[in-house]
Amino acid sequence: MGDWGFLSSLLDKVQSHSTVIGKIWMTVLFLFRIMVLGAGAESVWGDEQSDFICNTKQPGCENVCYDWTFPISHIRFWVLQIIFVSTPTLIYLGHAVHIIHQENKLREELASPGGRPVKLPKYTDEKGNVKVKGKLLGSYLTQLVFKIIIEAAFITGQYYLYGFIMVPMFPCSRKPCPFTVECYMSRPTEKTIFIIFMLTVACVSLLLNVVEVFYLLCTKCKSRSRGRVFTPAQFPAELPPPCFPSTDDALRQNKMNLELEDRKSLGGNLDGAKEEKMLLGSHQNY
Repeated sequence: MGDWGFLSSLLDKVQSHSTVIGKIWMTVLFLFRIMVLGAGAESVWGDEQSDFICNTKQPGCENVCYDWTFPISHIRFWVLQIIFVSTPTLIYLGHAVHIIHQENKLREELASPGGRPVKLPKYTDEKGNVKVKGKLLGSYLTQLVFKIIIEAAFITGQYYLYGFIMVPMFPCSRKPCPFTVECYMSRPTEKTIFIIFMLTVACVSLLLNVVEVFYLLCTKCKSRSRGRVFTPAQFPAELPPPCFPSTDDALRQNKMNLELEDRKSLGGNLDGAKEEKMLLGSHQNY
């Protein structure tokens, strides 16, 4: 079946650049697809073609009937499924590594003497942790959408190729078979259980991808709503709100106004008394 070590090491790096649901999807991929496929699939399908027997002695009839019944082996079909489903994730990993490399160079420039802070790191922190936002969020959502499409396409293709149940007997009338012959496969019940298990795991992976898309969209909407600043309609953002005096300030201002009026009135009375006194003095002189 091949060595999964290289693919597993690449996918393991995505763990630190994905969400919690993405890490669950990765665990399902490792444990229930790659490991189960490598440990049990070859033993179940090892005699797939050798024990495919047809009730005829015609040379080439069994090979033609086997090719017609199984245009592609289940093992190779699932290997292709895992590789195609993992490819968008690996592309996202390349994008994330590229961003990390750029921002590490930016930190080195800022730390150097005379470094100008033209642009600050946006997607990573000093520890190298990646924040899924901006362009990185768009790349992450894109790879999720492609994984959903590919997963659904392979599930549908498996149904149209051989269905989900292995029957013990297959009638075949392909050339060079002289007539409609009956062909039999080995261990159909065990293979049916294995097929249903792999189908269930594929559906779980598909569901996790859909849930992760909605999770990221909801998180993005919540962060936008929290970042908005709401101003009252009566106080536009361009003008500062009017400042109304308090009750104590109004009483103090009224008291000061009354004192000023009293002083003015008192000053007026003194001036009038002085004028009357001067007039009286002038009359006495006469």
